[in-house]
Amino acid sequence: MSKIKSNHVFTSESVSEGHPDKVCDRISDAILDACLMQDPHSRVACESLTTTNLIVISGEITTNAQVNWQQVALDAVRDIGYDQDGVGFSADDAKVMVSIHKQSADISMGVSRADQGAGDQGMMFGYASDETPELMPATLIYAHKIVAEFARLRKSDPEVGKMLRPDAKSQVSIRYVDGVPQAVESIVVSHQHAPEMEPNYLENLVRQVVKKVIPAELLNDDITYFVNPTGRFEIGGPHGDTGLTGRKIIVDTYGGVGSHGGGAFSGKDPSKVDRSAAYFCRYIAKNLVAAKLAKKCEIQVAYAIGVAQPLSINVDTYGTGKLASDADLEKVVRKVFDLRPAKIVETLDLKHPGNGWCYADTAAYGHFGRDIFPWEKCDKTAELLQAAAEFPVG
Repeated sequence: MSKIKSNHVFTSESVSEGHPDKVCDRISDAILDACLMQDPHSRVACESLTTTNLIVISGEITTNAQVNWQQVALDAVRDIGYDQDGVGFSADDAKVMVSIHKQSADISMGVSRADQGAGDQGMMFGYASDETPELMPATLIYAHKIVAEFARLRKSDPEVGKMLRPDAKSQVSIRYVDGVPQAVESIVVSHQHAPEMEPNYLENLVRQVVKKVIPAELLNDDITYFVNPTGRFEIGGPHGDTGLTGRKIIVDTYGGVGSHGGGAFSGKDPSKVDRSAAYFCRYIAKNLVAAKLAKKCEIQVAYAIGVAQPLSINVDTYGTGKLASDADLEKVVRKVFDLRPAKIVETLDLKHPGNGWCYADTAAYGHFGRDIFPWEKCDKTAELLQAAAEFPVG
């Protein structure tokens, strides 16, 4: 009988599309989509702020697209579900302020030449693990699925839509034994609601949703549920808390698993390596795990502004790699993947949202783990295995 090496509980959270920060992410990415769909060469760095019936849009945008900034923002708010009068924030009542200017010429100089340089310095990370079919951390993927299912119910079921409002949070704690998820320990769901909703209504709905989205083998009768722990959650969304673009970077990525370079994603066009290189690192890590060259894997790259080639590439398989060393796996990555910014954009076709996906789709429920996005495809496994065959197995 083998000895257990690790036994611990890990927790990740998610927030719904109606969370004030996610409203801002959605607005910023909707504006990015509107620019790129008319002008694929648009340079966009769009930030949004929301508070009680106010939306502020600011940033640097250089584009030939003709975009009604106010209308794009209000359409995004309405689609989320903020369409009721008298709740402090709605598409019908909110004022929109716009302060946008063109991209700095100093930045443009580094990213506009033939061998496109990085739009900024910094480091980016990508991660994948075989603990779920999505090759994502279990705690995060199930936290996402809980709030996503509540949003689906709110929009498709009139009874649920009458009782629930768009703002919500979830949190999932899972016990891991030797790195493998064994059982859910606790679940937290806080959901904005109408004044007339009875507490047991949401509690019953939470249990139904959990049973639907989390595999049965992880569920048990000992799970502790916390549903609207403060008792009531009537005031929510941007009326309850000011929102800003880019404040939920851990929710957006891997739920606290692995590392994060610090850069936010939403509102940035793909010349910004904060976004595009992070997507590409996920693409690399996912393909490595899908090829069974590692059970889990983290990729780090670093760039200097205006320089095309990455300064460094690091592969960490946490001791699960199939090759003799992670240094050999790094050589495999360098052989199969071209990490120059222009090649990243070309490989993933990041200038052309609209072909089954858009950047606004990333604004809630995670940028990773959903197959609609081009960086989630596993189309490099054969090349990786062929390249890895040149190196000794560990």
